[in-house]
Amino acid sequence: MKITQVRTFVIEGVGSGGDYHNVKGGHWLIDSPISTPMSGWEKYRASRTSWGINVLGSFCVEIEASDGTKGFATGFGGPPACWLVKQHFERFLLGADPRNTNSLFEQMYRGSMFYGRKGLPVAVISVIDLALWDLKGKIWKEPVYRLLGGNTRERLQFYCTGPEPLAAKQMGFIGAKVPLPYGPDEGFAGLRKNVEFLRRHRESVGPNFPLRVDCYMSLNVPYTIQIVKACEDLDIDWWEECLTPDDPDGFEQIKRAHPTVKFTTGEHEYSRYGFRKFIEGRNLDILQPDVMWVGGMTELQRISAMASAYDIPVVPHASGSYSYHFVISQPNSPFQEYLANSPDGKTVLPVFGDLFMNEPIPTKGYLDVSELDKPGFGLELNPAARLISGDRLLNPSPQKGLEPPKQQDGGSETTTQDAPAPAQKGGGGATSSVIGGA
Repeated sequence: MKITQVRTFVIEGVGSGGDYHNVKGGHWLIDSPISTPMSGWEKYRASRTSWGINVLGSFCVEIEASDGTKGFATGFGGPPACWLVKQHFERFLLGADPRNTNSLFEQMYRGSMFYGRKGLPVAVISVIDLALWDLKGKIWKEPVYRLLGGNTRERLQFYCTGPEPLAAKQMGFIGAKVPLPYGPDEGFAGLRKNVEFLRRHRESVGPNFPLRVDCYMSLNVPYTIQIVKACEDLDIDWWEECLTPDDPDGFEQIKRAHPTVKFTTGEHEYSRYGFRKFIEGRNLDILQPDVMWVGGMTELQRISAMASAYDIPVVPHASGSYSYHFVISQPNSPFQEYLANSPDGKTVLPVFGDLFMNEPIPTKGYLDVSELDKPGFGLELNPAARLISGDRLLNPSPQKGLEPPKQQDGGSETTTQDAPAPAQKGGGGATSSVIGGA
């Protein structure tokens, strides 16, 4: 069994695929008050798209084996991700056995260490890895969770991240998480509005419903200590991503200041090496890697194994079915996040929009394991998916060059050397490519 083809795609338009934030204007994820690392500049506070949270967009990978079986996965990265796959990572895949996911991960990760280790290169490796796991499941005709060791329970419970915790409670979710609206640079007035905001939501859901706060790497140590103190009476279940993941010492300080309060982080950290110090420091109560960013299913298993030795739960960030297969198979992953994908956050929609025909979504806050019982990740590509082949971005059709300009040289007319024809933009006027058998 060998890999014979590696194909990449971007998705035309918004609201489809693995980039959570590439959505239409007015969506709560991008156009509501949310504290971010960019909140220090007033012009970047109104919308997260103003500073480019959706600049890359979704991308997809399809890997075909010599028997014709195909694995497919989505994530974020857009055209740059397609370029990395074609120009770098494809060399490790073509001709290799797709079932050797450990070896393939190591080759891609170590082969890109000189410019990677974190960020986009590892996110691209993640999507490739997920496509390989989808392919493995289809080859062996088993769902991915069985390849990971089988299910540890019959039902997967969810909490909901969104703007309306009361709506989450009414939909049957076991808890809710809200984004913190204001950051440290908005001063005492912003701090007061944060506390009032959280108090309103606590009053709306009542005292016996877990309420969590997402700070999106936007706070600092003194502010975190201050706001947690100011909200002591609100019984916040956990404070998430208060600091940048590059500050493990800062997490130690806030844990020392509030030893009985739960702190979590991880969605913006990469690889087992990035999580090692967090796990060994024992200053975090829950780890939240994103399987579409952290290194894929292969690396997520390693992080989870390390965390389990310290009895630290792993509750992955979003990622739809990719996370569901992982969580249902892990004894130290008690529940899963659902990131509200509807514009107002009050209804349950597929995480990946219209990319797939049959994406499972929680009903009344849970999902039965039987809904995952299909080979691979069990996701059937929508024939109408707005896919644009990465080849169109990397190898644009040539245009007729412009006539070379004429120059005057001492009264005599000369012609400059012919310039290369300008490249045609890859997405201009493109129609969707459709791939089969995903």
